Amino acid sequence: MQPFTTLTGVAAPLELMNVDTDMIIPKQYLKTIKRTGLATGLFAEQRFREDGSENPDFVLNQPAYRKAQILVAGDNFGCGSSREHAPWALLDFGIRCVISTSFADIFYNNCFKNGILPVTVSQEDLDKLFDDARRGANATLTVDLEAQEIRGPDGGVVTFEIDAFRKHCLLNGLDDIGLTMVKAPAIDTYESKAAASRPWL
Repeated sequence: MQPFTTLTGVAAPLELMNVDTDMIIPKQYLKTIKRTGLATGLFAEQRFREDGSENPDFVLNQPAYRKAQILVAGDNFGCGSSREHAPWALLDFGIRCVISTSFADIFYNNCFKNGILPVTVSQEDLDKLFDDARRGANATLTVDLEAQEIRGPDGGVVTFEIDAFRKHCLLNGLDDIGLTMVKAPAIDTYESKAAASRPWL
């Protein structure tokens, strides 16, 4: 998993509440278990019209936000079904951080397991970040995980809280497998001792 330390990128304002995982990645894109190639399905029903052409009104289709790496969204982001394809699609598109006032629990947990930082802020701070994100090409935010700060284009700073263990895992690029591999020397030592003491196994 790619570590998350400091991210500076364009922030796209998605001013919708209760964005569920079916909106993030519709069900027809769930046939794969690969984590790549899902960017085309991200917000597909909002990004594309029925004839397959782009919807110019959707934020991620607007020139300033096509390469957005940060999403500023309304309350209760990631609700609905538990599909892990939702963070996979966001990551495949290039989004490494989602900022909201609240997240659905399963989506929130899945983000950390896939190298995405979900940041929870107050409504007041979210409103400030929406103002920053509405600036189009000038909507650049810096998310500093070590300092737990979001810095805006005018020098404003929003601080956020995060669980220390989750922070450690993101900073070091450790998913569940990575956490296990950190213990590989201890596991090898145990297995060697077990084999020597119980050779019949």
